[in-house]
Amino acid sequence: MRFSLIDRINELEPGVKISAVKALSMAEEYLADHFPGFPVMPGVLMLEAMTQVGAWLVRASEDFQHSMVVLKEARNVKYGQFVEPGQTLKVTAQIVSQTDRETVLKAQGTVNGQSTVGGRIILERYNLAESNPAHANTDDLVRQQMRELFALLWRPEGHVAESSS
Repeated sequence: MRFSLIDRINELEPGVKISAVKALSMAEEYLADHFPGFPVMPGVLMLEAMTQVGAWLVRASEDFQHSMVVLKEARNVKYGQFVEPGQTLKVTAQIVSQTDRETVLKAQGTVNGQSTVGGRIILERYNLAESNPAHANTDDLVRQQMRELFALLWRPEGHVAESSS
């Protein structure tokens, strides 16, 4: 994952559901082009936010067993209102079903309770070493990086971050 469309995970029930937020600001580079004079979050990035939230749920549910959690399919995606700078997109996802390789989730994005995007997404999970054992070290590195990013995004209540003095 080269960029994160999630600022914070607010709720997490491994194997069941997750809730996260993205605060949209004018600092987002893509807003300069989408659309000039009427900046809004592109629909494809709303879908990506749902994918990222779903991937965090999958990773947390299986204790980061797989290095790759990718979007395989998006179904019945519907868009509602625009997401504008200054608004916070709340993204939720629930596991609908799961096989040994795929997870089907119902995902939704809202702003102030109003729907912005929703649909079903299918995430596929695997390790690179499954197709080429030489990539086992890459799998380990990716899993470690995902654990570190997850620790920044998910801070359960009662958890106090250590500060350097």
